[in-house]
Amino acid sequence: MTGTPPAVTVSLLTRMLREAFEGPPGPWTYFTDTSPGTGVFGTLSGLSAADASRKGGPGHTTIAGHVHHLTSSLALSTRGLRGESTSRDRSGSWTVSAVDDAEWAALRARLHDEYATLFVAVETHARWDEDALAVAIGAIAHTAYHLGAIRQRLPARRRGSARAIKG
Repeated sequence: MTGTPPAVTVSLLTRMLREAFEGPPGPWTYFTDTSPGTGVFGTLSGLSAADASRKGGPGHTTIAGHVHHLTSSLALSTRGLRGESTSRDRSGSWTVSAVDDAEWAALRARLHDEYATLFVAVETHARWDEDALAVAIGAIAHTAYHLGAIRQRLPARRRGSARAIKG
């Protein structure tokens, strides 16, 4: 990364993180639809605990399971950016599948917190070497994957208005 100034790297990474979680920041996007509400947070808003706990798709996973897994992965990405040792084994983060209303609210709040923490870690990261860049890009790509998986599991009544990932 000798040719790219750190400020440019941070700007691009934070823009992509915002797009993944908060939705498109402007008239164009890197990987989501330009419609409002296409980021993770917009996609999850209005979903009930029952909707989040409904099994479907390959592996019969749930939206709650994806959110829990994504939340755990964000925490590990933050640790990785801080230079802390982390495991690449994420299988232990699939321990949640069904949630009640309180658990669903807490899980979404934790997702917001982990996103905010990772965002600050990216904003303040001083040295963008190969390892740090891989952690940040990996977190964005991983989020984009789970955003697509979550959107595929949306209840039928929301699916028509929530086509986010361009194909």
